[in-house]
Amino acid sequence: MNDSKNPSAVKSKALICDALIRLMQQHPYEEITVKQIALEAKLVRKTFYRNFDSKEDVLESIFDTLVNEYKIHLIMLNKTLPIDMIFEFCLQHKQLLLLFDKNNMMYRILQKLNDTLPEKHEELVAMGAFPQELFGELDPYYLISLNTGGAWNVICRWVRAGMKDDPKKISAELTEYIIKMGAFAQKLKTSQN
Repeated sequence: MNDSKNPSAVKSKALICDALIRLMQQHPYEEITVKQIALEAKLVRKTFYRNFDSKEDVLESIFDTLVNEYKIHLIMLNKTLPIDMIFEFCLQHKQLLLLFDKNNMMYRILQKLNDTLPEKHEELVAMGAFPQELFGELDPYYLISLNTGGAWNVICRWVRAGMKDDPKKISAELTEYIIKMGAFAQKLKTSQN
């Protein structure tokens, strides 16, 4: 992908990404061609290849944009439960997530999150967004993987069901479960000592 900040290139990239999304609403991703994307974007193929190497490159750009926006939301957590922020973010991108689910691509977002969230974690701790005692001496990378995988699996189930269930109810149930799990783990730990 061409990382040019030239306004013309930025506009062309946006047109191409939007064109792929529109085409995915009508056709399975596997069947879409570069020629179709260029036509839908009302650009010549030369402009497409000046900005992207392939349709896969366009898809990666869409995933990157989505995950970068998600990372910005993480910075603004404040007093919001992380799972509530995740549901809110997903609702803002409902059509895109439903489209990715329809094309069996939700796992690709998880891969992106796994690649990028550990670096964001260090930034968030430095900014004071996460209390250091939350992780203590524990390896944050395994905990991030656990949290990301668990939360994303819940999101995938919710998206697959059409995002119809009440996110507040799901969040409340998850929070209650985490509290019960903590109490159970503490009880086990105490009985082992």
